[in-house]
Parts: sequence; C-alpha cells; structure tokens
Amino acid sequence: MFAIPEQFSNATKANFESQFAIFSSLTNKAFEGVEKLVDLNLSAAKASLEESSIAAKQLLAAKDPQEFFSLTAAQAQPTAEKAIAYGRHLAAIASGTQAEFSKAAETQIAETNRKVISLVDEVSKNAPAGTENAIALLKSTLGNASAGYEQFTKTAKQAAEAIETNLNAAVNQFAAAAAKVTPKK
Repeated sequence: MFAIPEQFSNATKANFESQFAIFSSLTNKAFEGVEKLVDLNLSAAKASLEESSIAAKQLLAAKDPQEFFSLTAAQAQPTAEKAIAYGRHLAAIASGTQAEFSKAAETQIAETNRKVISLVDEVSKNAPAGTENAIALLKSTLGNASAGYEQFTKTAKQAAEAIETNLNAAVNQFAAAAAKVTPKK
C-alpha cells in the first residue's frame, strides 16, 4: 500500500538528479564554447597587434606617397582574408557549440522521459481499480509532450542549420566582394 508514495519519492529524487545532470551538462557545453571564443579572440587580437606594428613600420618607412599607397593597397587583401577566416572560425565555434548543446539536452531529456514512462508503467501496475482511464490519459499526455519536444528539437535544428548556411553565405559574399576590391599581387 505504501509502494506508490515511495515510488513517487524515488521518481522525484531521480527527476531532480536528472535535471541537475542536464544543467551541469549544458553549463559545461556553454563554457567550452565561451572558452573557444575567448581563445579565438585572444589569438586574433595578438596577431592583429603584431601585424599592425609591422604594417605601421613599413608605412613609416615609405619614401614617397606612391610607395605609401602601394603598401596600403598590398595590405588590404591579407587583411580581408584574415577577416573572412575569423568569420568562418567564429561560425564553426557557434555551430559546434550549438550542436553539442543540442546533443547533451536531447540525451538528458530522452533519459528523463524514459524514467517518467517507466514510473507511470510501474505505478499503473499497483493502481487501484477504476484508474485505468486516468493512467491512459497520463500516458497519452506524456506521448504528446514527447512528440512536441521532438518537433521542437527538429525545428531548432533546422533553424540552426539555416543560420549556419546564411552565415556561410554572408562570409562567402564578403570574400567575393573583398577579392573584387583589393588589388591582385
């Protein structure tokens, strides 16, 4: 007779542990993405500082305005290429982090869903007579919620793919425009 409250107590504990695992997993994925972004920005800033120093020395050493403008034009193409590479790297970090985030969330939510369904099945074995309709309604609700989550996940993946595609297209358009504007060596 006391099996059902104990089962709910165990289920509540398991649910809390599962939610904590989801939170921990997602937090770890978010920090990994931020760490990659910080590394990218530090590398880009360091390289930019070094290149700016070299470029400034070259420009200051120019003997006449024609040489000055020639040096300026020659530096435009590598700068544009570096900006494009930075954009692609940034997109790769964002896309990879989003994929890892989604994968971690899906795994944890699927496990939680499995545990809830298992609990409902276990409780339904010990349920008093006449509760069959309520249990069927609960199972149907869980099934609908699961289907809704799957649709949400599918839509979120499609949106992320669309954003990645648009970002890549923008970077490619920038690359094409930069190639047209900068002089060839």
